Amino acid sequence: MSITLKHIPERTVRPRQKGITMVMDKGLSIAQVQDMLTTCHPYIDMVKLGFGTAYVTPNIDDKIKFYQSNGIAVYFGGTLFEAFYIRGQFEDYIRAIEKYKMQYVEVSDGSIAMPHEVKCECIQRLKKYATVISEVGSKDNNHIIPPFKWVRMMKAELEAGAWKVIAEARESGNTGIYMGSGEARDGLVEEILDGIDGSSIIWEAPQKVQQEYFIKKLGCNVNLGNIAPNDVIPLETLRVGLRSDTFYHFLPDELKK
Repeated sequence: MSITLKHIPERTVRPRQKGITMVMDKGLSIAQVQDMLTTCHPYIDMVKLGFGTAYVTPNIDDKIKFYQSNGIAVYFGGTLFEAFYIRGQFEDYIRAIEKYKMQYVEVSDGSIAMPHEVKCECIQRLKKYATVISEVGSKDNNHIIPPFKWVRMMKAELEAGAWKVIAEARESGNTGIYMGSGEARDGLVEEILDGIDGSSIIWEAPQKVQQEYFIKKLGCNVNLGNIAPNDVIPLETLRVGLRSDTFYHFLPDELKK
């Protein structure tokens, strides 16, 4: 935009190591992807083909190539990795990664029981083929993971070769790092941040109140994931204080009335 505003926080630019926006594609058509990129391209760092949608989406080859041709990294959701793993098809998954020339690969265990050392071995193997993003946390609200285990698992997965670790919340934002109401488990978040560098974490935050929470807590360049396509531009306004929820957050004290 040609208009200049003072006191706008400085956003990182692509390719970003922090301030990442990861978008959840739950079955967009190529035409819808094209429409999204028309306005949102500068703000999208990567696109996750949510859960197992890549398996059932028609013309998935063409859609992946369209994202890649526009400089957007696209990757399969962790649930698809788990579907291959539990069926004993790990090598087939590697072949799929190679076939589609995936830049990223997600390793998760949110729906299956997997020994953590095995998960770390999967990270070590897959990092030979793509940049690994691992996900910590369960999709089952009844499976409560103590904060010290979150930290321990995140550390181990980063040490195994993950580039970033995702803090689980599902696409609905009501599990993992959030309560069923969608409210952040603040004590859990604080303990994670005490043990892990925040720039190494992508916080799943599909709801506006969750995005606001992390922006106010960690600044405009916090890594956020599971963002809906229609929320990319609204999220960017939250990041720079151009929406009422964060309007005063980045202003100097003398302008706060």
